[in-house]
Amino acid sequence: MNSPVFERDPGDPERKEINPLLKLALELGPLMVFFFANAKGAWLAERFPALGDLGGPLFIATALFMGATAVALSVSWVLTRTLPVMPLVSGIVVLFFGALTLWLHDETFIKMKPTIVNTLFGAVLLGGLAFGKPLLGYVFDSAFKLDAEGWRKLTWRWGLFFLFLAVVNEIVWRSFSTDAWVTFKVWGIMPITFLFTLSQMPLIMRHSLDDEKAKS
Repeated sequence: MNSPVFERDPGDPERKEINPLLKLALELGPLMVFFFANAKGAWLAERFPALGDLGGPLFIATALFMGATAVALSVSWVLTRTLPVMPLVSGIVVLFFGALTLWLHDETFIKMKPTIVNTLFGAVLLGGLAFGKPLLGYVFDSAFKLDAEGWRKLTWRWGLFFLFLAVVNEIVWRSFSTDAWVTFKVWGIMPITFLFTLSQMPLIMRHSLDDEKAKS
């Protein structure tokens, strides 16, 4: 039987997991590349003239962001022979809007990318709940095991949080400079997401399953 292209359902015994630290590096690595390239755009353009031909720092950062995203997805595929659903969706949007940014030489497209991704994630999570499908297990199943009510409540909260991030991104990129937006995208969104995740720990503890229950 052919192996699935996308990651298996949470709880599937044949689902392959990546080391949590490596998984974090694959998810955050492209963002760090984006921030570094935007901050050091002039330096990169001086040493690599081909990058300078792309335009200013944000365009160089966009091109390297696209490359780093493709590498992260490729590494995930090599390690598990499947593609993670949410990083794949994010990657497709990065490549699409990144290509538009470089082709039309318009910063607007890459700035709108987080709005599109977060709105899409929020809509998918909340839409899944409407059909009785708490999809957040695809993201967090390797970290902890919850009962059905726990996954439903956590999916609802994360769906709303993603929509919140979409609104915040729109406010920031439309109200502040490009450098301020890039800084907020890397160093603002991560702390906000970390604090939100911590705030969900009481719910997670209330609905956690022990190993025996999780396997049954």
